Amino acid sequence: MGAAEIQKKLDEEIKLFPYLDLFPKVHESVFLASGVKVIGDVAIGEDSSVWYNTVVRGDVHYIKIGKLTNIQDCSMLHVTNGKYPLNIGDKVTIGHSVTLHGCTLNNLCLIGMGAVILDGAVIEEKSMVAAGSVVKPNFTVSTGTLAAGVPAKIVRNLSDQEMDEFEKSALRYKKYTQITKESLRNFKLKNVY
Repeated sequence: MGAAEIQKKLDEEIKLFPYLDLFPKVHESVFLASGVKVIGDVAIGEDSSVWYNTVVRGDVHYIKIGKLTNIQDCSMLHVTNGKYPLNIGDKVTIGHSVTLHGCTLNNLCLIGMGAVILDGAVIEEKSMVAAGSVVKPNFTVSTGTLAAGVPAKIVRNLSDQEMDEFEKSALRYKKYTQITKESLRNFKLKNVY
């Protein structure tokens, strides 16, 4: 496949889908990478990014994603029919291959790669869930703590330095988004015939 064919596929890729009469509301500054599917009652705030092959399925309840939040590659976001929506705050970092189901993530938290967070769980501001952990339904990870394990338990308090890293992570992903958008623009310019 040549550069022109690749560019045509990128231009034609559908990322936003209706569910009944519900259609995603995505701020114009949001970056949706290739392979992303956003369905139904979903709102995504300013300067957020959703990375390659992630699914955000707001079909049977709503999903709200705040500002400057990054949802990394191959993550799955869903809800529980009429009971548990998915709420994600501002400046949240969600690692690769995370599953979020009907839970609440407050501002400035970090979810490690491969973690699973289930219905009714709450991840409070400036807290962290370790990679590979499973946060059981209705469990709360309190502010300033690290939860780890299967099922996840609070294992320790976070240092001020660790908590300061959450905002830096969000800002790094804003920069990665800018670089990626510029790379795609350059690719387009170089391959116009």
